[in-house]
Amino acid sequence: MPVSEGPAYLRIADELREGIRNGSHPPGSRLPTMAELCVTYQVSEIVVRQAMALLRGEGLVETRRGGGTVVRVRPPVRRVAMDRYRVETRPQPEPATSFTRDQRIGWSEYRLEKEYSRTTADAELGTLFALPTGTELLRRRFVFYARGEPQQISVNYLPWDFVAGTPVADPDREPWPGGTPAQLAFLGHPATRVEEAVRSRMPSPDEGRTLRMPPGVPVLTITRRMFSGDRVLEVCRDIVIPADRVILDYSIDL
Repeated sequence: MPVSEGPAYLRIADELREGIRNGSHPPGSRLPTMAELCVTYQVSEIVVRQAMALLRGEGLVETRRGGGTVVRVRPPVRRVAMDRYRVETRPQPEPATSFTRDQRIGWSEYRLEKEYSRTTADAELGTLFALPTGTELLRRRFVFYARGEPQQISVNYLPWDFVAGTPVADPDREPWPGGTPAQLAFLGHPATRVEEAVRSRMPSPDEGRTLRMPPGVPVLTITRRMFSGDRVLEVCRDIVIPADRVILDYSIDL
């Protein structure tokens, strides 16, 4: 099968990519060896390596030591609905949060890594909170696990004068059933509105390692503000989720 149109490595990558998408090369299956592809396409090993590097960069395949190049097994995609926070404001038969609802897991399958520190608002956080730059904040970084696998990172902020000396500022109290909305309600200021802004970008090296992401997969980042009345009591900058693991569902009543 000589490759004659366009750069050879692009043509090889196109055909292998199409085979992955149409199921000819299903998830977990091994692609033909380097030598087999060289013979099939009548090209050099360098050309085949370029094609494989392209597919790896797109997150479609992974190379295993001693196991050749394998079509990547993608994690199940979860749908995240606009009303997901309502689970945190209603009585539940067992402990739950919006994350456990999204993942369809029980409390025993949920794990949270946490890191607490005091910081001050930079210009962006000051704008998001409608507070002066330099206002003291509690910073909380969480890594959310479902069934033992890391699924998302969240870095959120709360005004220090609002939470200082309360159980909400105690990392030993996490995970907290009902999440942040339940914490605001506990402090006497239940959430009345949530705003979210969604962006996409490539992950930082730390995010990629933490979420065990293959090369070439972007993340969705969600910047969240949680209001109680007119006051912003929580800013999340950001919620970070691998883009191949989630679909964000939004609905608008007209």
